[in-house]
Amino acid sequence: MMGPRQIAQGQLFYDFSLEAMVPPDHLLRSIDRFVDLSNVRATLASSYSSTGRPSVDPELMIRMLLVGYCYGIRSERRLCEEVGLNLAYRWFCRLDLTDLVPDHSTFSKNRHGRFRNCDLLRQVFEAVLARCIAEGLVGGRLFGADASLIKADASRYSKVQAEDWSAGDTVSRATQEYLDTLDDAAFGGATSVQPKTLSPSDPAARFTGANGDRPFFAYSTNYLVDLDHAIIVDVEATAPVRQAEVGSVREMLVRTEEVFGLHPDTLVADTAYGSGEMLGWLVDEQDIDPHIPVFDKTERNDGAFPATAFTFDREANEYTCPGGKKLKKYWREMRQPRTGVCKDGSTRYYASKHDCSACALKPRCTPTVPARKIARHKHEDARDYARELAKTDAYVTSSYARKKVEMLFAHLKRIMRLDRLRLRGPNGAKDEFLLAATVQNLRKLAKLVPMAPRAA
Repeated sequence: MMGPRQIAQGQLFYDFSLEAMVPPDHLLRSIDRFVDLSNVRATLASSYSSTGRPSVDPELMIRMLLVGYCYGIRSERRLCEEVGLNLAYRWFCRLDLTDLVPDHSTFSKNRHGRFRNCDLLRQVFEAVLARCIAEGLVGGRLFGADASLIKADASRYSKVQAEDWSAGDTVSRATQEYLDTLDDAAFGGATSVQPKTLSPSDPAARFTGANGDRPFFAYSTNYLVDLDHAIIVDVEATAPVRQAEVGSVREMLVRTEEVFGLHPDTLVADTAYGSGEMLGWLVDEQDIDPHIPVFDKTERNDGAFPATAFTFDREANEYTCPGGKKLKKYWREMRQPRTGVCKDGSTRYYASKHDCSACALKPRCTPTVPARKIARHKHEDARDYARELAKTDAYVTSSYARKKVEMLFAHLKRIMRLDRLRLRGPNGAKDEFLLAATVQNLRKLAKLVPMAPRAA
């Protein structure tokens, strides 16, 4: 028997519960347990006037942004439409069926003003991280660091030569942020090499071809991750320059210890972080074991012995070559004591011409010059320590664990769809990276912390 035709009929009263419409295993229900925005209104209190028209609840805007980054809804206009239609989104944002969704322009007003002035998004990120620590998901002993390129909201076809570009009398918000960060170690001051091309719409973005594909304008998102459960303990936006990325890791390590008291025993990273200055800072100043490949350029292209084939005697302050001969700083006594340290911070050790000319290994050691010379970096002890760590089983284990950082970047781009920024300028990149890292930690909490059974 065919059932009757369904025809919508208006009713005066409905028995409807928004709470009952959200499934128990819904992702937003799992995440909602860990979202504590009780301090948002107190943080922003000084940014609002005591008179005038009531504003949109800032907690509502933060919750809507979390929904957008959780489900890859990058457009704020579309986010407002989805929140208005989706019952689960309404429930998470604390909106009833009859409550109006804020206009999309409200987000821009608050993002570029109140939220940035009080660094609200970082406070939200740190609140979620504190919950991860409280749930026992952060061991605090083994950290991993890495960076990933994210395309900027700037077309590669609109680039101009740096010498032909000028800010002009009236500048956009992104251009003003670029001018404000010319001396910032994370952006303009990262390197003395000036970019050849700029984007007029976002001058702070760097034109790079590091991915091996066509060059594009980009920023770098830098993660410091606790490798026990892949919890992001800090995030920083920088220019896609190696010096800026390495400097951001140092800044994140210091900030994490100041805010949460987390000081790792081991830091795992790739070769980009294996410079002598970075290794010296980790070993000598921070007492952190670097499970990092040494950034080494001592290998010879002519097949000669590399510097690592020479043995250094710390007590005698001299090298011994594979042939058993000595390399010293000075072969005679100086009337006035000298440190022997050159302008680049390294010390040169020289072999005797007499020893080299009579050595059978000279064709394999110094085929083009009369005597061999070795330059020892001022942080060579830390570099040697890192080389010894690379021979241990713990190094191999931590190298596999470092893949968790790369998996976070893959999740960021494929699932959360943050492969291209929508906001411009350094502050826009910071906002997007902070929100994305916050959502990734929330999803990790929802996955690892089981929900309590619901009462009947």
